[in-house]
Amino acid sequence: MYRKSKSTKIIQSFTKINQRNNFLNQRNILIKQRKMKLHFETDYMAGTHQEILERLVETNFEETVGYGCDEYTEKAVELIKKAVGKDNARVYFLVGGTQTNSTVIDGLLSRHEGVLSAESGHINVHESGAIEACGHKVLTLPQYEGKVKAEDVEKYISNFYADDTYLHMVAPGMLYISFPTEYGAVYSKKELQEISSVCKKWNIPLYIDGARLGYGLASEGNDVTLKDIADLCDVFYIGGTKLGALFGEAVVVCNDNLLKNFFPLIKQHGALLAKGRLLALQFETLFSNNLYERVSRHAVDMAMKIKQAFISKGYLPIVNSNTNQQFFRLSNDLIDSLSEEVGFELWGARGEKESEVRFVTSWATKEEDVDLLIEKLNILILK
Repeated sequence: MYRKSKSTKIIQSFTKINQRNNFLNQRNILIKQRKMKLHFETDYMAGTHQEILERLVETNFEETVGYGCDEYTEKAVELIKKAVGKDNARVYFLVGGTQTNSTVIDGLLSRHEGVLSAESGHINVHESGAIEACGHKVLTLPQYEGKVKAEDVEKYISNFYADDTYLHMVAPGMLYISFPTEYGAVYSKKELQEISSVCKKWNIPLYIDGARLGYGLASEGNDVTLKDIADLCDVFYIGGTKLGALFGEAVVVCNDNLLKNFFPLIKQHGALLAKGRLLALQFETLFSNNLYERVSRHAVDMAMKIKQAFISKGYLPIVNSNTNQQFFRLSNDLIDSLSEEVGFELWGARGEKESEVRFVTSWATKEEDVDLLIEKLNILILK
């Protein structure tokens, strides 16, 4: 009995060792595959631009006061005010996009009001109910490649006030739009002017989500400038997280009558960074030496190369996006084969035979990776 028990223990011990070794081997294989894979899932996968990293290292041991009361914040604010062409604008630095949207929207709305948004708007789809968690409702409008139309905004608001029971309903207190949209589309200057006019008519703020603003401004055919954005809306933000910063967004308040006590609201929403200079320093760098424009242009150039490659193989884009996001409908077989070596996202539920997918480029996308993607696509199609 003793020998049997002892040998059993030895076998069990070896079994555990083998199981652990197999687990480690599988994990190493997965890590190796992950490192080898080409990534086009989203535009915030890399760390930060080299120029920003260098500035962070250069200033690492400097000691400055917190909460945005430092010289770097002051300089970054001035650079952004100059870029948007508004000396009286107020600029605030927040940590991320969802925090920014929930904080701004909560600050702009009264307790009985909701925010108008395209049904595909980020605040309605991909922010886990952050707006509702603040006590406000997202009021949806039809979307056209992620955009809203001025006439739909007008119709919603006029119908609301035409209802005798409107006091019992959630009032449309502001309009939220994205530039570019979640589908990579951009508004023309004429479209923004029409939307802005409707908002002014009904005295509601127009707020623009600029998470990918640089990519929209750099896109082919775009006729909107950063100064146009500042002129036509009340509040907007310049995205940093997706455009080369480690993290952070810059809120620009163009209407001086709004968000008067914004600073404490930022803190209440957990969006205020004690080491505020780390945010400001990144935006100071982005708005120096045309870095913001350079990183935006690069991502768009890479996306256009991908777009043309798919078009040349007969795959027309679902949305005619000229920004860094490209959408296609591919066969599930091609998706499965391509995804073994290339990272990209299913856009919505998987279909029976075909599905919609999204490829995203960024400031960090390497042209050789784009070339490899095209090469792999060519090989799979030839099969």
